[in-house]
Amino acid sequence: MDFAFDATTEELREKLLAFMDEHVHPAQTVLAEQHAKLDSPWQTPPVVEELKAQARRQGLWNLFLPDPEHGAGLTNLQYAPLAEITGRSPQLAPTALNCAAPDTGNMEVLTQFGSPQQQADWLKPLLEGEIRSAFAMTEPEVASSDATNIETRIERDGDSYVISGRKWYISGAMNPNCKIFIVMGKTDPEGSDIRRQQSMILVPRDTPGLEVRRAMQVYGYEDHWHGGHAEVVFDRVRVPATNLIGEEGGGFAIAQARLGPGRIHHCMRLIGMAERAIELMCRRAVTRTAFGKPLAQQGAVQQWIADARVAVEQLRLLVLKTAWLMDTVGNRGAHTEIQSIKIATPRTVVDIIDRAVQLHGAGGVSQDFPLAELWAGARTLMLADGPDEVHQRSLARRELKKYM
Repeated sequence: MDFAFDATTEELREKLLAFMDEHVHPAQTVLAEQHAKLDSPWQTPPVVEELKAQARRQGLWNLFLPDPEHGAGLTNLQYAPLAEITGRSPQLAPTALNCAAPDTGNMEVLTQFGSPQQQADWLKPLLEGEIRSAFAMTEPEVASSDATNIETRIERDGDSYVISGRKWYISGAMNPNCKIFIVMGKTDPEGSDIRRQQSMILVPRDTPGLEVRRAMQVYGYEDHWHGGHAEVVFDRVRVPATNLIGEEGGGFAIAQARLGPGRIHHCMRLIGMAERAIELMCRRAVTRTAFGKPLAQQGAVQQWIADARVAVEQLRLLVLKTAWLMDTVGNRGAHTEIQSIKIATPRTVVDIIDRAVQLHGAGGVSQDFPLAELWAGARTLMLADGPDEVHQRSLARRELKKYM
């Protein structure tokens, strides 16, 4: 693996860093001011659309999508350092570049598995940033980390499918511009192959029987910037059979294909969040005095900063290696590394942000600094896309298999 950025990556990094300094970081204050004046907390502040327009003009649009027909055509290795930069402003930067979850994963699914009509109806407006979307998998009544537990039913009825079930923590669903749901459910609950029981289907938001019931909080936050995390009920929701993505029984395989790139995106953004926390730690340490000397001269603080720097450099190399393997040998060949970064990155970044909170004292848990919100986001990623323990179980089995 070559550790140097290629010319394309370097050029985009320079453009993106300038875009962050000139537009995104100054917009943070504007975002909060505009949000306070909205009729609904789930509406999109005007500054977000202004940033999206500016990003498109500068060619910083759909960078996540490797398909050159629909996206920027970047490899995972090329996109990874760009995702890290956006992680310094997780509320604004990914959305400004049309690179925010869950839209990114949904666009990947539609690009790889969607029919031409599905792509025309939903992929195109998503790529244009005209609408938002949601991915409905997690359920409150079962351990959804095991997709074979999903209870939502997708039943064939003539030329239609009828969907019944209850989902929660459906990211993006509170945004009024969320127009389409990709729903995971069972089309063959009695099938002998438990990984062929599930299917994915497209459900427009305005379909009768679909109810976005409430916003779920995440450590007390409602995550307005990303459209919230909703409880959604599907009460005999009927859609055309042509809304099925791929084939019946293909939902589990599609979900696995969706998760590989998504974990790279999440982990590199997490590293950007860690870099932001280190920067805030250092600024605080050199400007704050306690017990007769600057915090920067306190041994414990120096140790926190040193440990954070070492940890971030280790994580970045592991994530970049994973991206390189995905590009060269595919997701299956990078399985061990994909699970490794999913385990290591959130856990380590949570610890770094936690030290930064500690260094800021009461300010660290307040709304005057971004640290508490960054911590909540990073801690949540120890659960999202499968809790750590699921990945540890799978990873350990793969290692043990070599000796059995």
